[in-house]
Amino acid sequence: MSSTITLTGRLTAAPELRFSGSGVAVAAFTIVTSRRVKDPATNEWSDADTTYWDCKAFKQLAENICESLDKGLEVIAVGRVVQESWEDKQSGQKRSKMSVRVDGIGPSLRTATARVEKSGGSGHGRQDFQQARQQQAPADDPWTSGGGGQSSGGWSDEAPF
Repeated sequence: MSSTITLTGRLTAAPELRFSGSGVAVAAFTIVTSRRVKDPATNEWSDADTTYWDCKAFKQLAENICESLDKGLEVIAVGRVVQESWEDKQSGQKRSKMSVRVDGIGPSLRTATARVEKSGGSGHGRQDFQQARQQQAPADDPWTSGGGGQSSGGWSDEAPF
């Protein structure tokens, strides 16, 4: 059984994309977390409880991470804590470490802005989605016509219904 964890921190380097022997995309990256504390004697801020988290993500998420995120970006990640075990090839000793299998991640909008685009997995791009939505909606629906309640010269405070 693994524990769920939410990390808020910065990427220490650009995520690396690799592919497993069976062709599955794997993103490997490290998130550093810490908390800021103020020394009351000097009135200066410093980092405390700094922890480096080795993270991995798989499949489409891995590809999206490597395409979207970069070194130094503050991110929020949700995942599961897992223990990885292996045998050291040089010494033959068994080794293990805790890492995070990331289920979801995104930039922190506290320190950055982001433009979200739907990835290619669903078959609908943003423009295709908008066209499909307009075809399904009644012709007088102000939310799909692009007007959004707009009157000549500006936005109306009137509800569209």
